[in-house]
Amino acid sequence: TSSDPEVRSVDPPDALGAFDVGHSTFTAVDDARDGRSLLIDIWYPVDAEDAAGAEPRRYTLSGLLGPVSDVALADPPVSSRSGQTLLIFSHGYRGIGTSAIGLMEVLASHGFIVAAPEHTGNAQQSPTDSFDEAAANRVPDVSFLIDEMVRRSQEPGDAFHQRIDGARAGVLGHSFGGMTSLGMAAGWAGAAPDPRVAAILPMSAVVDKTLQSDTRTSPNAGFTQEQLEAINVPVMLMGGSADVDVFPENNEIAFEQIVNAPRVYNVEILGANHTHFANVCWIGDYLISIDFTQDKWPGLGAGDLIEPYDQTCGPDALPIEEANRLMNLYSVAFFKRHMLGESGYDAFFTPDATRAEPGIRFFQK
Repeated sequence: TSSDPEVRSVDPPDALGAFDVGHSTFTAVDDARDGRSLLIDIWYPVDAEDAAGAEPRRYTLSGLLGPVSDVALADPPVSSRSGQTLLIFSHGYRGIGTSAIGLMEVLASHGFIVAAPEHTGNAQQSPTDSFDEAAANRVPDVSFLIDEMVRRSQEPGDAFHQRIDGARAGVLGHSFGGMTSLGMAAGWAGAAPDPRVAAILPMSAVVDKTLQSDTRTSPNAGFTQEQLEAINVPVMLMGGSADVDVFPENNEIAFEQIVNAPRVYNVEILGANHTHFANVCWIGDYLISIDFTQDKWPGLGAGDLIEPYDQTCGPDALPIEEANRLMNLYSVAFFKRHMLGESGYDAFFTPDATRAEPGIRFFQK
């Protein structure tokens, strides 16, 4: 597709974009929900003149110092452009807000402000909520974070003052966070859809509760046809053909039943499992690099990482670099097309372009 003039006219979506990237954290408190507190990680574009001299970001893992980023900088000023597009990322069940750092950095480099809440009560550091309690908090958490970022954009002196388009936002997420992104447009667990959400990208989301490895009896463990038919914004479904935790047939059902959206895509990455969409290899490789070999992981509280690391990062697995490239390619192209209106990215969804990517199965309507 490199000979296609439309493809050449846009920034390649499977590579870093034109902006430097900043990262910061803050805590947001929702007074309307009994002072519910959420830790927020946020990635954002940075103008070149403000990136000079900024320190690289060292991320933390479960409160401990982690890897130094090759991309993100620690707390530089936000790009001075007004009305930037906000994306919200929702992590998986009992996960972490930094579970997809590479994708967050790439999206920010392409001009998006990306905020990721750590869902209190359903996070690695606070696994206290039941499935239904966690589900009931998810859509309100994301709506509150949109409110909070809009408030910050309206607050003189705030780092994000006049930086954010408060009228619309995109939502993406993995696993339980994929269900959250569906819920933002379909309604979920008693919460209504948020009319500001203009595009969603659910990864490995449960649609039919019988199509996951630990079938749940909760009515919130999937979506009805009526809920899916209520979605009226562009949707990109993404998953892996080798996912045995949330089977890829979930996306096939959603693709069939989402009938009122202006555009629906289904991207299946061949050979990818459930944790190809997370930071498993990045975290495991870092631990090994500082002499915390796998035999020491249980003592660090990371024993649950061993099996997914072996399945996702071993020599027989789909190389994580290729899985990340494909995830970045379609995520960036989708949001730049459907949130920023850059029609040149349609070229990545043509039959010729998708046939040129043998590592995927691709459908659109």
